[in-house]
Amino acid sequence: MGEPIENKEIVFLLADDHSIVRQGMEILIDEIVPNAKVYHTSSLQQVVELVKSKDIEIAIIDAHFPDGNSLHILPEMKSANPNIKILVFTGLEEDLHVLKFIKAGANGYLSKLSEEEEVRLAISEMVSKGEYLSALSRKLLIQFVHNPDLMNPLSRLTNRELQIAEMYAEGLGNLEIANHLDIKQNTVSTIKKNIFDKLKIENLVELIDLIKTHHNI
Repeated sequence: MGEPIENKEIVFLLADDHSIVRQGMEILIDEIVPNAKVYHTSSLQQVVELVKSKDIEIAIIDAHFPDGNSLHILPEMKSANPNIKILVFTGLEEDLHVLKFIKAGANGYLSKLSEEEEVRLAISEMVSKGEYLSALSRKLLIQFVHNPDLMNPLSRLTNRELQIAEMYAEGLGNLEIANHLDIKQNTVSTIKKNIFDKLKIENLVELIDLIKTHHNI
């Protein structure tokens, strides 16, 4: 079995632009792994530098930072330190995002809406097994094996819906889209509602983010 978890000296990196999130996570890490060494950063730029210089074993990282999306640096983190274990800890909806983070190199995915018990479990499993997947993530991974389109939620849209979603992302309004496509404005509104329902989003900011993240992957 090796030595008990509490005696291990494990080097963690907490990367989140909200210090309250990092402080809360550090309290739980201290309880579970009292000998842990914990580095903090609030900037995406610094993450790779710290992974290169500090021999980080477990990185707990948010999905979004003011200076970008961490999805794109996961492969860099892995090539800087192939043994690093990465837990993505995020407010993003798990069912839309978990697969692409795992594909990019994450070893675990945890929602910020999780209860404290689940956060503890995730930390413990990252330490003992090097991975953490919730029941929902496991289910999605199994579905993905059968349906690879799940990786990209935009694949749920029809061609017309995708065309209109892209126009919204470019900043066009309902009237401009209606004129451009020569369709009625209320048709555009109906299609917009379908797009939002299919992608499980509530506003244009989320739509633009999805298009930026998934288009032409």
